[in-house]
Amino acid sequence: MSAIQIIVGSMLGGTEYVAEACEETLKKLDHNVDIHLKPDLNNVINNTFTAHNEQNNDSNFVKNPIWIICTSTHGAGDYPDNIKQFVSDLGNCDQDLSTVSFLTIGIGDSSYDTFCKAAIDLSSLLISMSCKEIVQIKTLDMSEDIDPEDLAQQWISTNKDLLSI
Repeated sequence: MSAIQIIVGSMLGGTEYVAEACEETLKKLDHNVDIHLKPDLNNVINNTFTAHNEQNNDSNFVKNPIWIICTSTHGAGDYPDNIKQFVSDLGNCDQDLSTVSFLTIGIGDSSYDTFCKAAIDLSSLLISMSCKEIVQIKTLDMSEDIDPEDLAQQWISTNKDLLSI
């Protein structure tokens, strides 16, 4: 069982539904999951390295933390408003995040030339900070994919063994 942080970037709420579907699947796989709909780097880092066990009200250091980035792209390749400060703070962060592994789900419309650019850029930032990408980015095309929540859940289930690091 892993401690997983789902970091959400969303303008209109559709990405939140995808993130919540991922959370549901991860909990069924017995992972501890925190979802950050308004991500704050300090909170994410605190939750990343400390797992809280509700049964015995105990906290433990997390050895192999996992982040799932779930973000849309807004405008001309921009980050959604709710995640801009997180990305800015992350870019200025001097904390060692090399033990963080991550997966990215990018949500967008392939008719735009900036399709999933925010997700791609955030993945690149994490890699530049020595975080480990577990699997190549998953893109969901809102102009073609009828049920993005179901596709995200299937993707999580397909990669479930990679989440047990």
